[in-house]
Amino acid sequence: MSQSSFTSPLVGREDELARLTGVLERARSGEPRAVLIAGDAGVGKTRTLDEVAVRAAAAGTTVLTGHCVDLGDVGLPYLPFTEILGRLAADERFAPVLAGHPVAERLLGGGTGTARDADRRPGLFEGMARLLGELADTAPLLLVLEDLHWADQSSRDLLRFLLSRGVPQHPAGGPAAHRLAVFASYRADDLHRRHPLRALLAELVRLPLVERLELRPLPDADVARLVRSLGDRPLPDATVHRIVERAEGNAFYAEELVAATGTAAQGVPSALADVLLIRVEQLSDTAQQVLRTAAVAGRRVGHDLLRDAVGLPEEELESALREAVGRQLLVPGEGDTYSFRHALAREAVYADLLPGERARLHGVFARLLAGAGRRPESAAERAHHSRASHDLPAALTASLEAADHAQRVGAPAEELRHVETALDLWSAVDASARPAGTDSVTLTLRASAAAVHAGELHRAVSLTRSALAGLGQDTDLELAARVRYTLAGNLLEVDSLSAAFTHSSEALSLIPAEPPSRTWVWAAATHVVAARQVGEQEVALRTARRAVRVAADLGIDDALADLLISLTGLEGNGRRTPAGRERLREARELARRAGNAPVEMRALFNLAIGCFESGEMEECLFWAAEGRDRARRSGLLSSPYPREMRYLRMLVRYTLGQWDECLSDAADGGGASPEVRDHTVGPALYVRVARGDLTAADGARALLRGPFDWLGTLVAGVVLTDDGALRGDPEEAVRWARSTVEALTDDAGFRPAVTVRLAALALSAVADAAAESRAREDRTGARRWTATAAELVEQARDTARRDVNGLPQGPEGQAWLARAEAEWTRASTGPDVAAWEKAVAAFSYGDVYEHARCRLRLAEALLTAGRREEAAREAAAVRREADRLGATPLRERLDALVRRGRLTDAAPGEGRTAVLTAREGDVLRLLALGRSNRQIGEELFISAKTASVHVSNILAKLGASSRTEAVAVAYRQGLVAAEPTASSG
Repeated sequence: MSQSSFTSPLVGREDELARLTGVLERARSGEPRAVLIAGDAGVGKTRTLDEVAVRAAAAGTTVLTGHCVDLGDVGLPYLPFTEILGRLAADERFAPVLAGHPVAERLLGGGTGTARDADRRPGLFEGMARLLGELADTAPLLLVLEDLHWADQSSRDLLRFLLSRGVPQHPAGGPAAHRLAVFASYRADDLHRRHPLRALLAELVRLPLVERLELRPLPDADVARLVRSLGDRPLPDATVHRIVERAEGNAFYAEELVAATGTAAQGVPSALADVLLIRVEQLSDTAQQVLRTAAVAGRRVGHDLLRDAVGLPEEELESALREAVGRQLLVPGEGDTYSFRHALAREAVYADLLPGERARLHGVFARLLAGAGRRPESAAERAHHSRASHDLPAALTASLEAADHAQRVGAPAEELRHVETALDLWSAVDASARPAGTDSVTLTLRASAAAVHAGELHRAVSLTRSALAGLGQDTDLELAARVRYTLAGNLLEVDSLSAAFTHSSEALSLIPAEPPSRTWVWAAATHVVAARQVGEQEVALRTARRAVRVAADLGIDDALADLLISLTGLEGNGRRTPAGRERLREARELARRAGNAPVEMRALFNLAIGCFESGEMEECLFWAAEGRDRARRSGLLSSPYPREMRYLRMLVRYTLGQWDECLSDAADGGGASPEVRDHTVGPALYVRVARGDLTAADGARALLRGPFDWLGTLVAGVVLTDDGALRGDPEEAVRWARSTVEALTDDAGFRPAVTVRLAALALSAVADAAAESRAREDRTGARRWTATAAELVEQARDTARRDVNGLPQGPEGQAWLARAEAEWTRASTGPDVAAWEKAVAAFSYGDVYEHARCRLRLAEALLTAGRREEAAREAAAVRREADRLGATPLRERLDALVRRGRLTDAAPGEGRTAVLTAREGDVLRLLALGRSNRQIGEELFISAKTASVHVSNILAKLGASSRTEAVAVAYRQGLVAAEPTASSG
């Protein structure tokens, strides 16, 4: 009987559905219940009720739905109940029930006059209660009443009677089976102060059987899921983000916005605008005027500003505002302000304005905001209103003031937006009306700096190239040099190293070293970094040493700090050494005193990464936290170094085995904008692939889309190489390892340090393939895979020898090299205990997961060497760690080794007893009673397939090869009670 006909998916609402389902269960057990479901128009009341109705009907409940309709002052009495009776009458299954209740004929067939007769109403109400009682006695009954805010007075009275009685009457006069639930929905945003439903709701919620459920706007994440599920093609992330922002949790609004995506129309879709404007048109002319003026002000407007703009006497304004608030179009806020209840309502009102009316009102607000008491924080509003009223000189001035304010409060994304707006206006404003002391090239450089701080690195490059193109023949040489070294620095951030070196060389050549100048020092500092990145170590070292002396003489502390950081990597005291860290701390202090947050964060990042490379994890976390805190205080969380420190913090958590915390960090944006999170969530991908998440590889491939990103390529390479190895695909693992190394090798031919790790990961799959070939006596295959292993291990050795800083590998690099060597030995001659003992010891510096993986290989080598008890101890230790981490693939490989080597029986000591989940314990007990998978499923109310999965897990955990063996092992380990002996009576 449900009238559901929905096509859009139901997203979210899990808690609400669970609550309504719980109410239905209570009603099915004989306890009548009612729920009043409140929510704004479009929030999803009908869709939620449809889902509940489908579930209820599937469970054997009769579902009857009646709708209230907005008929203005000409309401039809009992409309939702006559609709319900009409559906019953059309269904021959209910003909016998209706025949025994005259109330149906009275409401359906020409009984309008009778229904309106107040003297006959008690009989009608009693008759309806008896009818519902008989239906509920026959089968559980769900009565759904939609849009109660439009209900006529008679329907409200009948509902009050039914719920007040609480117990439907049995046809014979006794109590019914009580199997009735009533779900009634209404729009909360339609209930103005004098709405007739208000009094009824206040009365009903006091009844014991009635409860209220409010459907609040959906969280942004659920709206994003809904948006992505709609339409016939994937939407770009930026489009999804924009729709989510505008919909503000309203499912209907989101669907309408998706439907309008890709059309030529702008603003609010026409169908949605019509819905939104209906309530506006119900206001008085004065209230509509106030609402239109408020729409021009924006989402929120202060009382005084609105009063001055609308030009109404205070009493008239207050009356109009009370009307708009009563209709829930405006809501009062803090600080004597008013705001639109929903942004789309404001958009619809704004779009309905005439063009001239719109421009005039914007001009009014621009003049009011620019008047006496002008505040810096109002500059952005003034710029907006000036542009919309076509006063471009005022808009340009206000945009630059807004950019200055955004810079002072640490909001680089907003600063970028305002500076770019000023650039757009620059050529449209007469030179005499432009602000003095600036030019378009300098303004473009400022925009590029804001883009870097906002994390929009490729935008920064584009802007600086634009500045370079804007230089004229008579441009000041210092400005020309600034443009070039700024472009070089931005190109370094997007890994365009050769181009960066070219531009930094040009910048340095434009400015003579004598007399010393600030521009030369910064040009030199940039050139040092660029030269080092392309392998010009001597050029970088020579330039850095000279620039350090000049910066110190001129007292340019932040440039000196930047140069000291570069020298730490160029000279023998690298960031992993005590002397190198002392120099980095000095650089940090110099940058802090100079107030240069980006340089200070560079020093903190190098301190943090130096500690990580040395295996000092807690110290690494300390410096990374310092850097993130400095970025947060500066409003620069989206800039490059804070992003790398976020990545580093998650990498430490991954390394230490704090995987849930790592995933939690990744889920939290960390304060950065969604556009700049990219590779920073890389350690979360490491966790996901290690836990057997098949979507981790998709996340890794997504990092390779778009412009080249060095660290994103590294993360993707690690994930995809390991994924190939874990899936037993050596071809894929080797392909990703090789292509990643090739992409990350610098212009001087230096391979990245991660080459050692990639080689070791690929070698694990290659060694498996070589062992399998030998087992099949496939000599050709064995030779082929051994040759591949030799190539990979040599690449790892060569990379470890040729550290770009001339320093030995740190603990992490040495551990990966030890694993690569052990895998190479396994590929060429078979598992070697000594090689794996060395790898296990190497990863003891703190990498929990890799330590466990090497212990599994050690267990395999020990088993091959006949040292079964030692192998069993290693296996038990791996089992504990794999279970703690949730590393499913590692656990599966361990279980396979345990089964092959029968290590459970061979190790009576440590790790003998398997750890089963509660559900696996239930399955095991039924398994011991000889139940089949189908019988287990029936007794536990699960499918036979699910029961089969549980049985497979139990066999793996017990190291058993059959169900019989599993039961025997379970008895020995005390996992199931011993079979009872026969009683003697």
